[in-house]
Amino acid sequence: MNLQKLSLPETSTKSSNTLRLYVVTSLLVLFLMMLAGATMRYTQGALIEVAPNIFYQLLTVHGAGMVGIAGLFSSSIMWYFLRRYVDLNTNIFLVNFVLFLIGVLMILGAIFFGDFAAAWTFLYPLPAKSMGVWSHHAAAMFLGGLLIIGVGFLLFYLDVTRAILKRYSNLYNAMGLQYLFGGKTLDEEHPPAVVASTMVLIINTLGILAGAVILVMCILNLYFPDDVTIDPLLAKNLTYFFGHVFINASIYMAVIAVYELLPKYTNRPWKVNKLFITAWFFSTFMVMMVYPHHLLMDFAMPRWALVIGQICSYMNGFPVLLVTAYGAVTLVHRSGIKWDLISRLLFLSMFGWVAGTIPAIIDATISVNLVMHNTMWVPGHFHFYLLLGLLPMLFAFSLFVTQTKSERNTRYLDEIFFSSYLYGSLVLIGTFLLSGKDSVPRRWAAHYAEWIPMSQIAAVGATMVVLGTLFFLIKIILRINKASLTADA
Repeated sequence: MNLQKLSLPETSTKSSNTLRLYVVTSLLVLFLMMLAGATMRYTQGALIEVAPNIFYQLLTVHGAGMVGIAGLFSSSIMWYFLRRYVDLNTNIFLVNFVLFLIGVLMILGAIFFGDFAAAWTFLYPLPAKSMGVWSHHAAAMFLGGLLIIGVGFLLFYLDVTRAILKRYSNLYNAMGLQYLFGGKTLDEEHPPAVVASTMVLIINTLGILAGAVILVMCILNLYFPDDVTIDPLLAKNLTYFFGHVFINASIYMAVIAVYELLPKYTNRPWKVNKLFITAWFFSTFMVMMVYPHHLLMDFAMPRWALVIGQICSYMNGFPVLLVTAYGAVTLVHRSGIKWDLISRLLFLSMFGWVAGTIPAIIDATISVNLVMHNTMWVPGHFHFYLLLGLLPMLFAFSLFVTQTKSERNTRYLDEIFFSSYLYGSLVLIGTFLLSGKDSVPRRWAAHYAEWIPMSQIAAVGATMVVLGTLFFLIKIILRINKASLTADA
């Protein structure tokens, strides 16, 4: 037993039921967003016909839904493992869930009843310049939904901050910086989950606050356009700082599952060292400085900001990512690990996270970005991160917490649908990247004839991914009521 763990009750009805809500809701929303994504690829491949306005509504709900549910799902991983070391409040965790649902209902209403279709990035002044496609009320409802979701996450992070300060006195100690700069002897038992959670609450609190600023400004601009004007470049910076930090924070929350679960399969502890702490420390700053690579085509951006964005984009992938991936490999090497569906997903996530940096770094190169940023290359690189990096962590966590002693062995089905998910993801990602290489634009409802064959191949890959995800979803839901979910298995 790790000496740093709290002596908390192993189970409680409220915490168990709250986690059930998170897991089931997240999986269902995730699956529905995948169906929306697959529908878009089928449409671009001319396999089905969807009206352009519906396509852009699907594009908006798919982007907003995936980013939001990734954050919610990942926060459940952070909460589940962090509460072993600090005393978190289950009521706040539940409030975050309720506010998320309210925000989602507002967003869905804005999109499917109000016809809002400005993409999840809601770049100013597009929400207010719909050319009659949607009303200001629909735009305000969409932006307000995002704002309410952000409030829920802020409450969650405030509770995490309170609990960490109560246990470790300050964030400096929680990140283990006293072992780097304070002259204290390294404590190898310092929990990686605490280090990662501290980093996440810092970056995502700042990111969400930036998002709240631009959301409030955009809402006010909708109704008071003459009194509230926004500098478009400032709006774009705030929007991309918020969005980029939020989705990265989701991965950093989810990777806690790797730190906590992989040692259970290898019977080897994940010990903290100075390199590990240094990596997380530097990533805290770099993950907030890389977003300008989304603005390399904006000629009005200060050159120094673009240079910093490009340099940090090259460097950001190395500290935490390589430390984690290398740590996972050394943990598994000659450990006699039992390879089941959970351990395979955890190890796959390391491949997806590492390999996903390659197309991201290529896109962050200015000379390449000028040609490829508005092409399918961009969804290729972030689908690489999400499909093969983030989502396997989420699936592995869900399968782990819903394990029961009496469950039937489904090893052959596990192998079939794991392969379906893996190879389907590779096909889908590959078609995105190859299309981007050929300068096929992203966010187009209809594709020219020469682009259609690649979109049809992508549709096959998307179908394989959906089938694999459906299997995980059914497997988890069938046994979720039989598992305690909060036991320290």
